[in-house]
This record gives sequence, structure tokens and C-alpha cells, in this order.
Amino acid sequence: MGDYPEDLRELVDDYLARLGFSSAPSTAGLEEAMRYSLLAGGKRIRPVLALATARAIGTEPEQVLPGAAAIELIHTYSLIHDDLPAMDDDELRRGMPTSHVKYGENVAILAGDGLFAEAMRLFCERQQGDPELVVAALGELVSATGVGGMVGGQYVDVTQIDVDGSSGRADPDALREMHALKTGRLIAASVGVVLQLGGIPEDARIPYRGFADELGVLFQIVDDILDVTGSDEELGKPSGSDERHGKLTYVSAFGLGRARELASESHAKARDALGGAGAATDDLARITDFIHTRHT
Repeated sequence: MGDYPEDLRELVDDYLARLGFSSAPSTAGLEEAMRYSLLAGGKRIRPVLALATARAIGTEPEQVLPGAAAIELIHTYSLIHDDLPAMDDDELRRGMPTSHVKYGENVAILAGDGLFAEAMRLFCERQQGDPELVVAALGELVSATGVGGMVGGQYVDVTQIDVDGSSGRADPDALREMHALKTGRLIAASVGVVLQLGGIPEDARIPYRGFADELGVLFQIVDDILDVTGSDEELGKPSGSDERHGKLTYVSAFGLGRARELASESHAKARDALGGAGAATDDLARITDFIHTRHT
């Protein structure tokens, strides 16, 4: 399996563990629910991507930790809401009972809402830098999260609306567009937010953005493969969830063999794009290799 930058993951985990959200006894239970999901573990791919991008552009990773942590808070909120009975109806996440199973649907919804709001507060209050650059970076993150990004992609997924606006199942050609919203935009923002904070000129961002877009595709293809091939223990949740929900995936659309080929093609494209950055991109390359080799 690819060599993962564990030093960056440890930075993220330590920072997240120190975050607090409630200053009143009346909402201590809400903070407990928020921290339960936030600190459940995982490779922290999105915030680690942010820290690795910082290294690539010559910025100390610690300087972008608040922004990176905000990205992880948003990702965690999305997982809590995805697991709800009205969405994917999953009872396990990272080998633990999902938020709504442990705390009830009402508290789980509020925990997700709280994590998103606290992500905004964290970014605004703690992320250092030129105010104009911080606002631009926050704008990129919010855009990746909303209707033109993650939430919009989830809508397309749950309603099976084609990307052209028509009703019915999306055809296989629409998979990339749907996942570019649902999964890819937040992954791309993990890179783009740091480029904004660093004031990197637009032309110098092109290789990074190409890399990040392709990485989002790679991540989703591998995720679809693992849903079919991974064990419950490896996934930390029941395998075959996508098939049970009748979701269109790279495996259901193209078959397992072709999905693996597409993952290899996407991995190569991401690596090629990264090669154009001309910077210290070793950590970004390691993350890319790690994501790709998860399905082997």
C-alpha cells in the first residue's frame, strides 16, 4: 500500500482533539455528539491534502491547520448526514455506530449542522493570513460545499437527476460530473484553499487544480470498487451498501475490471498533472498512490 504521510495526519488529529465547541452545560451533549464523529479516526485525506499542498508551495503546514481542520469538520458533517435513514441509512461508520444510532436522528442532524457552523467560525477566527486571501480561501471552501458542490452532488445522487436536469437514472457518462460535485469539489478545495491562502498566481495553480480534480475522480472510483470488494472490517461499515441502495457507481456502470482500469488511468493522470507543478510535491504524490492502492 502507498506510503502515507503519517506525520501530517498526526498534526491534524492532534489539532482536532484540542477543539472545543460548547461553553454551556446545556449544549455539552451536542459537543459530545460532534466530537464522537469528528474523532472517530480515518486517514484525514482532505486535511492532509491541505497540509501537503502547503509544503509543496513552501508554507509550513502548521500555518494552514485551522483551514485544514475546517475542511475535516465539513467532511464529518457530511458523513453524519449521509448516514441518516433518509439518506444512506447506514448503522456503522469506521467500525462504530453511526451518530443517529448512538444519539438519535434529531441530535445527529444538529451535530452535523453544528460542525458546519463551527467550521466557518474556526476558519474566520483562527486562520491567519492576509484578510483578502483568507476571505478568498473561505469562499472557495463554501462554494465547494454548497449547491454547486457537495450538497448539489448529493441531491443529484439521491434524486437520480441527470446532470442535464432531466429525471431518471443518470447514464454512465454522467458519473464523472455527479461525483465531481459530490466528492471531487471538497477534495479539490482541500488543495485550492491552500493555494488561495498562499496567494499563488492563477497560472501557477493550473497543475495543482488539474491534479486535484483528477484525484477526486480517483477517490470515487476506488471507493466504488471497495464497496464491492472490501470486507466489513476493512471498510468500517457494511460492504455492498451502494448495490443495496441501487446507486449508479463506476462498478455498476462499467463492471469491476473496467472500474479498476479507470482507477489506474485516473491515477496516472493525477500523477502527470502533479508533475507540472515543479515543486516539492512528494507528499501529494504519496497521497495519490495511497488512494490508488487501497483497492488492490
